[in-house]
Amino acid sequence: MKKRTQSSARNLSKVFLTTLFLIYTSMHAKAQDGLAGIEEADRQVRSYFAAGTSLMYAIGAILGLIGAVKVYQKWNAGDPDTGKVAAAWFGSCVFLVVVATVIQSFFGV
Repeated sequence: MKKRTQSSARNLSKVFLTTLFLIYTSMHAKAQDGLAGIEEADRQVRSYFAAGTSLMYAIGAILGLIGAVKVYQKWNAGDPDTGKVAAAWFGSCVFLVVVATVIQSFFGV
């Protein structure tokens, strides 16, 4: 019975010391100001926008080349829906360019 009491007293003292340590560290922890964090995130997103726009233009160029090859293959095969496929591929490339421009204008990046 005596061993059990000593063991539970040790466990209680460990819990108490751990609790005190956590309270002490939480009181002295310093957090970043919320406004400063938002401004930093805004600055970082704006700095990545030019690279993202270039990436969208590159993806649009690759999709345009793939679309041109697919339309050429359909045209040579004599498929009747060649015009529909060409319009779809052209529309997807235009969409990528327009999205980059609209985002840039809308958010003032």
